[in-house]
Amino acid sequence: MPHESSPPEVAYSVAEARELDRLASASFDLPGDLLMERAGRAAAALVRQAFPLAQRIAVVCGTGNNGGDGYVLARLLQEMRREVFVYAPEQALPRTGEAARACAAWRAAGGQMSVFNGALDEVDLVVDALFGIGLKRAPEGAHQALIAAINAQPAPVLALDVPSGLDADTGATPGLAVHAHTTLSFIGLKQGLLTGRAPDLVGDLLLDGLELPAVLHACVPPSVHVLRPGMLASLLPRRARSAHKGDFGHVLVVGGDEGYGGAVRLAAEAAARVGAGLVSIATRPQHVAGILAARPELMVRGVSGPGELEALLAKADVVVVGPGLGQGAWSQTLLSAVTERGLPTVMDADALNLLVQAACVLPERVVITPHPGEAARLLDCPTSEIQADRYGAVQRLAEFFQATAVLKGAGTLIAAGPQQPMAVCPIATPALASGGSGDVLAGCIGGLIAQGLAASDAARAAVLLHALAGLAAGADGERGTLAGDLLPPLRRLANP
Repeated sequence: MPHESSPPEVAYSVAEARELDRLASASFDLPGDLLMERAGRAAAALVRQAFPLAQRIAVVCGTGNNGGDGYVLARLLQEMRREVFVYAPEQALPRTGEAARACAAWRAAGGQMSVFNGALDEVDLVVDALFGIGLKRAPEGAHQALIAAINAQPAPVLALDVPSGLDADTGATPGLAVHAHTTLSFIGLKQGLLTGRAPDLVGDLLLDGLELPAVLHACVPPSVHVLRPGMLASLLPRRARSAHKGDFGHVLVVGGDEGYGGAVRLAAEAAARVGAGLVSIATRPQHVAGILAARPELMVRGVSGPGELEALLAKADVVVVGPGLGQGAWSQTLLSAVTERGLPTVMDADALNLLVQAACVLPERVVITPHPGEAARLLDCPTSEIQADRYGAVQRLAEFFQATAVLKGAGTLIAAGPQQPMAVCPIATPALASGGSGDVLAGCIGGLIAQGLAASDAARAAVLLHALAGLAAGADGERGTLAGDLLPPLRRLANP
């Protein structure tokens, strides 16, 4: 099948992808016509292997280079004796460049246009080659009608490079977008295929490098690293046989206002399950007995104010603050005590909401973990603006707060400032869509920092562990998976 032998560990912005194309032609004598032919052949090989019974195939082509890939594929499918129906918005054909030459070759081989009357012919497979990586606006008119027709028909959809309507930079959909069964990306993964709306649209995501030399990619540093399970072994090596609990740090979890003791318990147990040596909890006194009864390995203290918290802070190596913290006077005084202490800190949930309300000096090593709504409050903008450009939002968070920022959601993102590439977790599972799963993530990050990982490495490893635990916990059914179900798999996953 035309994809990399190992999953790609980097993704590119649209500008970077275009630079790869330019360098391939300018420095490696690989003209655009050749790359377009290779893209069409890669797609044809995929059709032959993944859709062997697809005899009637519709190819929807735009007038740009993405459409050119489609015309190459249409010609090759005809050579494979498949019945091919080619559609274009208002039957417009490419007029210049590689796409025009690909279209001319298809027509010279006997290819004809099919007339679009609001619906596609009944086919076994639809190929989306309508828009490429440059679309930044909502599709309109005939383009919108064709996308609607693609989505309305029952056959599987193969998208070339990017599902039409999806922004290849951001993963947002300004308007209607194609729902693909499979997406075949070319040369390098586009970062917008991994976050935002993309997990609902791309289907199975494959990559074909079009036989470009590896040195080409070294010329264009990627903006995004893609988290893969294989990275865990280097971040979480085997432990020395002589190790003891003091080698793996002491995490203090602060939170659990009245009625929210479960949040601190989830975060604290997550820190323990990923390997922290010691885990303490500072919470409302009424939660102490229940937490100890459920998990006696945790050290739990009831605190009424910052004075009682100081003794616990003095023993901690890292603080996780925010799970169930609340936003009252008790909550505010505890958060102030934590930030003034200056320990490495993970700030989640209500700690972030309090951060919006009152200015405070953050510790040097801090990780913030907002979901899109919390990120919108932190940046004083609508949530829709966050989701319209998640990469831009997480970078702004990291720079504004001088922190490692984790923007949760489908395709969770991590940024640690302008000098480091961002990271994206390509695993999206609705098993994580339940109350408390964010508390588990915060605890994971704190537990890894306690073991000596840098804040950005801890955030990356924890996001990956959390996502993999979600897949494992949701294996028996995503609906009804609880945050507590993530805890048993964490132990296995944290020992790669």
